[in-house]
Parts: sequence; C-alpha cells; structure tokens
Amino acid sequence: MLIKKLFIVIGIILPLHMQGQNSLTENADVMIAAYVEEFNRTDNELYKQYIPNSDASLFLKQNIPFFECPDKSLEKTYYFRWWTFRKHIKKTPEGFVISEFLPDVPWAGKYNTISCAAAHHFYEGRWLKNDSILPDYARFWFGGGGNPRLYSFGAADAIYNYYLVHKDRELLAGLYPELKDNFIEWEEEKRDSTKMFWQTDDRDGMEMSVSGRLSESGRGYRPTINSYMYGEAVALAKIAYILGKEDESRFYQKKADDIKELVNTRLWDKEAEFYKVIPRNGKMEFSYARELLGYTPWFYNIPLEEYAVAWKQLFDSTGFAAPYGPTTVEQRCPGFEISYEGHECQWNGPSWPYSTSLTLTAMANFLNNYDSPYVTKKDYIDLLNIYSNSHRLPVDEKDTICWIDENINPYTGDWISRTRLKTWKNGTWDVSKGGVERGKDYNHSSFCNLIISGLIGIRPQEDGSIVVNPLIPDGYWDYFCLSDVCCQGKTVTVIFDKEGTKYQRGKGFMIYVDDKCVLHTPKIENAIIR
Repeated sequence: MLIKKLFIVIGIILPLHMQGQNSLTENADVMIAAYVEEFNRTDNELYKQYIPNSDASLFLKQNIPFFECPDKSLEKTYYFRWWTFRKHIKKTPEGFVISEFLPDVPWAGKYNTISCAAAHHFYEGRWLKNDSILPDYARFWFGGGGNPRLYSFGAADAIYNYYLVHKDRELLAGLYPELKDNFIEWEEEKRDSTKMFWQTDDRDGMEMSVSGRLSESGRGYRPTINSYMYGEAVALAKIAYILGKEDESRFYQKKADDIKELVNTRLWDKEAEFYKVIPRNGKMEFSYARELLGYTPWFYNIPLEEYAVAWKQLFDSTGFAAPYGPTTVEQRCPGFEISYEGHECQWNGPSWPYSTSLTLTAMANFLNNYDSPYVTKKDYIDLLNIYSNSHRLPVDEKDTICWIDENINPYTGDWISRTRLKTWKNGTWDVSKGGVERGKDYNHSSFCNLIISGLIGIRPQEDGSIVVNPLIPDGYWDYFCLSDVCCQGKTVTVIFDKEGTKYQRGKGFMIYVDDKCVLHTPKIENAIIR
C-alpha cells in the first residue's frame, strides 16, 4: 500500500505507566459502562444471543479500543455500534458466527447467517481483542456449512485483513485451499467470455436498483463484484507469499492485474467520469445512472489517479449528497426515487449504511494512497458525521435514541423499511418478512472500523509495520484519544491534547506502543510504527 508523506517513528521516549496509564484505563471503563447503561435502559431486548445486554459492559471493556473526542454524538455512535455488534455474536455447535439479522429470516442460511455483509463483519470485528470469534466465523464459511457465494463476498480479502491485525498465520494456512477453490467457483459461475465477472443486483445485496432494471433479473457487469474479485486475487497472492508459495503468489497477482485492467478500461465511463454497471442484456452499454457503488474500486485501490474526478459527485446536491445521505443513485437520475410502496428494500435512491460505510472506507483509502484535490480530510469527517447522525430514531418530539436499521430516507432520516414493515400485514409485523423489528440492530455495515482505521488512521501493513495517519483536519478538535488498540502483536494508543490539560501528558500529538511513547510532536503527524 502506498502511503503519503510519512514520518518514520524510531524513538522511545517515556514509559506510559509514568504518564497515567491507570487513569486512562479507568476513564475508559467508566465511559463504556455509562454508554452501555444508557443503551440497555432504552433497549427492548427482543432477541438474545451469546452476549446479552447484562454482559455487554464487561465484554466491551475487555475487548474494544477506547475512543474519546469532543464530538459526543460521534463518540456515542462508536460505542453504540460496538454494543450492537456484540449482539450478533452467536455461539453454535461449530463455533462462533456473526449474524446480519437478529431474528431468524427465511432467506438466511445455516444458523441464520448471510454472506452479504460478512466482509463488513471481519473489517469491524478484527479490532476486538478476542482472537477466537472471527477465526471460528472464517472457518464456518469454508467447512462449517456456510454458503460464501450466496451473495457477493470478498472472503479472502476480509480474512487477510483480519490477519493483518491478529497475525494468525495458522488460520491462513488452514483456509488457503478452500479460499483458492472459492475463487475458482466464482470464476466458473460468474465470469464469462468478456473476462469480467457478472452478478445480479439482488445477489450483490442491492435489489431494485436503477441499473438492475435494464436486464433480466438485474444481471450486470458490476464494479462491485469485479472489485471484490480483484481483492480476492490480491489477497490470495499475499496469503500464498506468506505461506512460502511464491509461484502461486505470482499466479494470483497476474489474475489481479488482469481484473484491474478490465475494471479500469471496461467499467469506467469516460463521458460520465464514473465507474458504472454494464447491464448484461446483450448491448454492452453503460447504465444511464451513476450509482454509489461506483466508489467500490477505491476500496481496493484499483483506480488510476486521473479517475479521482468521480469524487466530486459525492458532494454534489444533484449527485449523492443529502442530509442523511449519501443516496445510492445520483439524484439527477430519472430513476431516482424515495418510495414507500412496493418492495421494502430498494436501492434506487435511499441511503444504505452498507454502501455508506463501504464508500467511507474507499474515501479513507483515497486520502491515504492518492494525491488529488477532490477529497479532503474535512470531507471525510463531514460524511462520517452525516453517517453517525443517521444512527438515530425519534422517540418523541424532542428526544431520540441510537438506532441502526436497513434503508434511510436521505432527506428526513426515517428508517423506510421499518416504517413500512411494522404495518405490513393486518396492521402489524409479518413473520414471513422476519417478524417484529426485523431490522433493529441490523449488522449490515461497519462504523467502528471507520473510526479506528479511517479517522484515527491505524492501518496495519503486510511487512509488520503499522501506519498511523489520522484524517482529522488541523485545528478541528482540541483533543482525542484512541487507546488500547491491539494490532500486529502490539498495543497502540494515539492521543492529541492541544493544551495538555485533558490527559495530563503534555501538549500535542502522542503515539504509545506497549506502554512507551514513541512519538510526541506539537501537531498531528503521519507515522510508521516499526
């Protein structure tokens, strides 16, 4: 991965325990307990799994990084999303799995699992200190009865990114043969004579889309599935290299290079200056719509530098920008619609946390790996705040509670599917649709990863180093802290204290590794931990 303007960390300055480690830990425990108490108090715990609300505080104290900042709404959403994530940890006879819906839904697989958002589960859950939950989940997909190709799912990339945090070589070695077979199956099922991969919009998790209307069953050569398969080939190349299989590593890297070339030459619409779907209808013409999925290639650092022009659409009010956006299709598109009729899950306008979190991850990659004026750190934190503020549900005229569900009205913040489903059949919930509060605590996106690897910028590298590259604009906050991050066998804490009074460790920006301060500068800096 290319990282811009790096400061190499080489110094060891002062043991952390000499500067108040215990007080920081105590503050973390108090804050986590307070947030959990609030979330528990306002929760109707309809569906209990392995970690009920009564055990949530202890689990989070033991497993998650502590985050503090002046924006208390953003901070609250961070803890809320960890609180909801642990709800989905499910213990089965074959080990742990992660669910998408809490109630059983008819279209799920074994143990109510769905592969659609599984990559989000790995990117998010990799920051837990627990090192047994996600390895179990990974093995479930390839030997425990899971169906990793029911929906688009970049499994090898997700598992490799778990490895970057936890360094579980045994997991990679055990799953490598199945991950290779999975890639072959994808090629046989979804790669045709064009050499591109195709997928239906529904199996991409994006049903009722504008581009999907242009072909039978919504089939198309989509930037999503082709980007995922590029990511799969790259991950397989890296895993093979780690396992000492250099010939196989070169083989998969060649496949990755070929897919990258196709994404950049076949799926980039030069006139629209955007990655688009080509409907699989025999015409081989681009869809007329820009869709938010067009940012997916940046999730994997596929695009050329000159394609950065696409990002201007994200901040255009006739493009994707909206008060509770981004929208899933550009608002100037004739097919754009916010509908409370027909299917409850439409991808023709509403905002979806699934795509918003994918786009924010792509934006963080862009800010780290590309040089362009189209996106700034301020843009990242502004969109992150829009996303954070959408995690709310009004309970009366003056008050809201934290909430995550399915699709959002980008203009009002209403959770569309919930509004519709609660009166779907005879004025109430329909069991065939998933029952009472189907979408409550929906685990179909990421958020905490956007704080840890995006905003604060802790980004583990394949060579064993850790890049720290905060995306917080100069002067934006007077303080912030992300502490107790377990990564690459190290424990990392990142602190900024403008006046030196918040954390009592002096003024400026500090990075601690394993209880030692390795960087202390007046301003926020980019750094590499070796």
